[in-house]
Amino acid sequence: MIKSNLMKGFLTMSNKEVNRISIMEKLVKKEIKQRKVAKVLGLSIRQVRRLKKRYKREGTKGLIHKNRGRASNRRVPSEEINHAIEIIKKCYWDFGPTFALEKLQEYYEVAFGRETLRKAMIKAEIWKPKRQKRPKIHQMRKRRDQRGELVQIDGSPHAWFEDRGLKCCLLVFIDDATSELLWLEFAENETTNAYFKSVFGYLKKDGKPLAFYSDKHSIFRINNSKDGSSATSDSNGLTQFGRAMEKLGIELIAANTAQAKGRVEKANLTLQDRLVKELRLRGINTIEEANKYLPEFIKEFNRKFAVKPKDPEDAHRPLLATENLEEILMKKYTRILSKNLELQYKNILYQIQTKRPTYAMRNARVIVVEDRFGKIKICYQVSNLEPKELRYKILTRNPKSEIINTKLLNVKVDNIKKKQQMLNMTLESKSKWKPAPDHPWRQYAYRIS
Repeated sequence: MIKSNLMKGFLTMSNKEVNRISIMEKLVKKEIKQRKVAKVLGLSIRQVRRLKKRYKREGTKGLIHKNRGRASNRRVPSEEINHAIEIIKKCYWDFGPTFALEKLQEYYEVAFGRETLRKAMIKAEIWKPKRQKRPKIHQMRKRRDQRGELVQIDGSPHAWFEDRGLKCCLLVFIDDATSELLWLEFAENETTNAYFKSVFGYLKKDGKPLAFYSDKHSIFRINNSKDGSSATSDSNGLTQFGRAMEKLGIELIAANTAQAKGRVEKANLTLQDRLVKELRLRGINTIEEANKYLPEFIKEFNRKFAVKPKDPEDAHRPLLATENLEEILMKKYTRILSKNLELQYKNILYQIQTKRPTYAMRNARVIVVEDRFGKIKICYQVSNLEPKELRYKILTRNPKSEIINTKLLNVKVDNIKKKQQMLNMTLESKSKWKPAPDHPWRQYAYRIS
């Protein structure tokens, strides 16, 4: 906007309006045709005639838009905006403008737009506008064409229940072609057993995808470059999760950077915002309650954010009759029995109980099988026959320190701290408790013989 002093006093005009002054002068002096003016200004000839008449009658002032300084007829009443702000302060104080507006439209029938609410929230100091970050350039990768071709998986440790419960991890399965949430499940930690449990539910629901796309977590990939061995791997150089996926014919692909699996990373941020608030609004404080609610949340999330695939054909494959998920989704480790028929697994000493002579099984190779719920079986393979399950008893639990990776360290310590605080509160309440005057303990009478 600039100020013009061509007439008496000053006028506030836009650059477009100022540029029209010289053209209108030439038109009035008949130095240029109306058709030419219409082409230059991008107007119709009829509109040029109206501008010419107004310019002759009012001068430069006639070129200024008549709506300048007037309130819009579509302006939202200030009372309606103030009412929405009061609701947000009371119920949705930490919601972003987009999510807050969805809740206002769902429960309070608010009709105005997101930008209107955002400006009002900034003015009321409820929302702080974000500084625009300098964009980082990453090579774009187009989506896959079919649903089920590539499924991105990741674990998101977070305070999902805020201060109402322990921190936990949400396992996220999202389709690359559609951004559709295929499976969500809360677990205490991001572990192989937790992924086995989630994969079991997902495969039963949708079938087998062509490939899983993950990070370089030791659950999916052996990160020891020296000899290819790992405490979580089997004899084939695969992790337990990798062995199970190979058995099912699902390819495992590791992303080189977090940006490479941006679909699931972006979904994690959205879930850490929206899902946390939905759990709070519903008073959900435990993993069990949250997992019951997740199917409803997934359905609503996909309705809002999922897109249609380029190819409508689904690439998921049905499970074969020979693919028993109960048997495949298990940890399997090889151990050698001692001369006392003992073996150690996870700092626990097991002894095999058998009626056969002990020397017959000395130094025998057995398989320790742990299912996705943590139940232990010890099996003995005899040639090509079916593995035979062995009876055992637990002798000792060795008090060795637990080996844990950095992703789970903070969660582990937070859980220990929370449990200790709860224990302290229980002990404190017990120490302060005194029996009431009418308590049976106070009613004992001495017997006089």
